[in-house]
Amino acid sequence: MQELILSIYLFLKSGHVIFMVFWMAGLFMLPRQCIYMLDHAPGSLGEAKWAERMGKLRKIILTPSLVIVWVLGLSMAYGGGWLSSGWLHAKLTLVVALTGYHGWLVGQTKKMARGQRPLSEKTLRMIGEVPGVLLILIVLLVYLKPF
Repeated sequence: MQELILSIYLFLKSGHVIFMVFWMAGLFMLPRQCIYMLDHAPGSLGEAKWAERMGKLRKIILTPSLVIVWVLGLSMAYGGGWLSSGWLHAKLTLVVALTGYHGWLVGQTKKMARGQRPLSEKTLRMIGEVPGVLLILIVLLVYLKPF
């Protein structure tokens, strides 16, 4: 199995990066869409349109990309023999945090779609930076492999 993974490693890596970009783009977009929804009253047509857009973003881009990133990433880690590498453990910790952020944000958007407003515009703007910070740290770990 490991030989097969190594023989298609560049395809796995390409797919991993492509779907990571899709996932990150969605994570940057979702808080922005929440901000736009704040301008509409609960139960309004505008709110319904933003709820639908956020739902499509989650179902079409975010969740499938998350799954593909994990599957391809773990396949590469196994094939490359990195499962005991310190840098990979640190990266996986950050990716688990990013996955948790994803799940938490999905929960917040579902609350908003039900008419609740759990987060302020300022909070949404601040949390919108979380994926960027984690991305920087993850890329540094992958390319520098400091331990």
